[in-house]
Amino acid sequence: MSDSPAALPSRSAPFGAADPTGCDREPIHIPGAIQPYGLLLVADTASLTVVAGAGALEQRLAGEWLGRNLSELLGQDLTALLGEVQPGPGGILHGAQVQGVGERFDLHLHRLSGLIMAELEPAAHSPMSAAQTLVALNNAGLAFDRTANLQTLCDHAAVVFRQITGFDRVLIYRFLDDGAGAVLAEARDPALPSFLNHRFPASDVPAQARRLYIRNLVRVIPDIHYSPAPLRPAAFDQAQPALDMSDLVLRSVSPVHLQYMRNMGVDASASISIVQDGRLWGLVACHNRTPRGMTYEARAACSTLASGLARQIRAKEEAEDYRDRLRMRGVEDSILARLQEQGFEPAALADAAEELRQTIRADGFAIVNGHVAARAGQVPPEGALLGLADWARQRAVAEPFRSHALSAVLPAAAAYRDLGSGLLAALPPGGSEVLLLWFRAEKLEVVNWAGNPHKAVPLEPGATLNPRTSFEAWSETVRGQSEPWSLADLASARRLAAGIATGRQQEKLRRLNRELDAALADRETLLRQKDFLMKEVNHRVQNSLQLVSSYLGLQARDSGDERLADYVAEAQRRLAAVSLVHRRLYRDEHLETIDLGRYLEELCADLLVSLGEAWKQQMRLDLAPMLISADRAISLGLVVTELLINAGKHAYGGAAGPLSLSLEQHGGTARLVVADRGTGNFRQGRGFGSMMMRAMLEKLEGSIDYADGGPGLRAYVSLPVEG
Repeated sequence: MSDSPAALPSRSAPFGAADPTGCDREPIHIPGAIQPYGLLLVADTASLTVVAGAGALEQRLAGEWLGRNLSELLGQDLTALLGEVQPGPGGILHGAQVQGVGERFDLHLHRLSGLIMAELEPAAHSPMSAAQTLVALNNAGLAFDRTANLQTLCDHAAVVFRQITGFDRVLIYRFLDDGAGAVLAEARDPALPSFLNHRFPASDVPAQARRLYIRNLVRVIPDIHYSPAPLRPAAFDQAQPALDMSDLVLRSVSPVHLQYMRNMGVDASASISIVQDGRLWGLVACHNRTPRGMTYEARAACSTLASGLARQIRAKEEAEDYRDRLRMRGVEDSILARLQEQGFEPAALADAAEELRQTIRADGFAIVNGHVAARAGQVPPEGALLGLADWARQRAVAEPFRSHALSAVLPAAAAYRDLGSGLLAALPPGGSEVLLLWFRAEKLEVVNWAGNPHKAVPLEPGATLNPRTSFEAWSETVRGQSEPWSLADLASARRLAAGIATGRQQEKLRRLNRELDAALADRETLLRQKDFLMKEVNHRVQNSLQLVSSYLGLQARDSGDERLADYVAEAQRRLAAVSLVHRRLYRDEHLETIDLGRYLEELCADLLVSLGEAWKQQMRLDLAPMLISADRAISLGLVVTELLINAGKHAYGGAAGPLSLSLEQHGGTARLVVADRGTGNFRQGRGFGSMMMRAMLEKLEGSIDYADGGPGLRAYVSLPVEG
């Protein structure tokens, strides 16, 4: 089928003798010769002096050609033209036709490593006009576009290429994943044997030949019985590195390939590459029983048509893949939506097993979660299924694992290959124990080969390498394989696994949220009960303080002792302060933690009411917000109340005067400052108030210091925010 290789002929061996080192190692891009239906001139790029050539130059172009100027020899100024030729692959330019001895030639120019290669091939006697060519290509393109699917597209393409080339048999040949080629469509003369639906071994088109097919899209051998025309003079061939002829239309073909075509029973062939994004999808292979060439115009038309065919093939494949993915996505969404309603419980997954099987068109499906949680269709026995699940789980961690020939990678699977020759395993992400397994049954396939692909060509030591000689249909039954898993199948399994993992995580979150809501409801109930109890306690404390205050008032009035009355009045004021502290605290909504700044501000507001209207104009507050525990706030509130009462009593003799209270936080320490502008003669003593403040601050792990305010007195209270 291809320009299959023999090895590069040695310079000492006669051209055409194949090197018996093997087809796969021949550098077929440097054969050192051309097909003799055309001519080749090689010139120096700088001087355009012809330094080598090949073909019947003396008889068909000029008797004297070596050493002449290329422009002069071809009858046209090439200086400006050659500036447009790009070196490397695809760097080809077509010049004006050249008049030879009794014939005209089409001119193709190539630039390579300081050399210019000029190919001359016989021009068509009556070429199609540009308008005719465009109309033909447009009609073919429209016909391709109207085909319904890939098979009808290939069928139509075979007919169109046969019409353009005029060859007896045209095959649309696709390369499979294993490298073998399959004939998808055929248009032929009934006198020739059919290769439709036959396969050709991968060795028929070696790797280096496939690379050349990507680089050189159209290859023609007008007569396979030709004798190669080597480069001349021989001194040039030996002095220079081997001349790379990859882009030459005239490049000579491997002797092994020529014999291959003779064994096939054809005298002429052509290959047109079908390339998608730099990948060789397949070939349009043309065969003829008699010698037949292909003009430059026909090659250009075939190359353009093959590019259009490649695009249409991709469009048909993508459309089919899109329809398949769309169908799968609809089923996936339906399954996942229902599972979401049912909470992704094991029973819900088991109920969905049959639909999960059908989504990927599998013959069997199973869910394994330490045990066989669910199954649908035909699956291996439970014991084998659990062992297979352990094996597959290790291979499906990052990506779903797939195989259409499971027994080839897991020999133990041969025991149930009739049920599970194909396996697709998907593990939901996130450490899930659930494993999804899809199975496809063994699909016995009878493959028709063009000759026995397993029969090697015998090669005795020292013998010349030869291709296989038989192309008789040879059937082979393939066992242990299922229908392959497509990329759409793989994507669907990935989405289902991810959807199940996401759904299970969401269900877990919903369950945790329900538990949290229940816990919060219980906490709210406890808080309401606690609030009720605390308010009841506060009520009882307020009543008790009021009773004590009233009792003290009665005692002072009945005693008639003025000094005792003063003591009792002082005690009543302190009891009132304690009552304010408790009453203000239990108004707060948050009993555990409160804003100390707000608490002290409201406490001072209540205290000013009891001290009198005159004090409202004298009090200045600068309280920073600060969170503190309620018990520490109570103690500090008592200290602040005592300091404010002392300031009114000692600084101003009971009259109203300027007072300031500030609160700030430094790291984990709270700092409170109470300042007056009075006499400044108060110092901490041994009275009840001072003893109470000292006890409170010891409990808070705090301290109090006094300083002269000049005038007045400043009291500094420091304590940790957290006890």
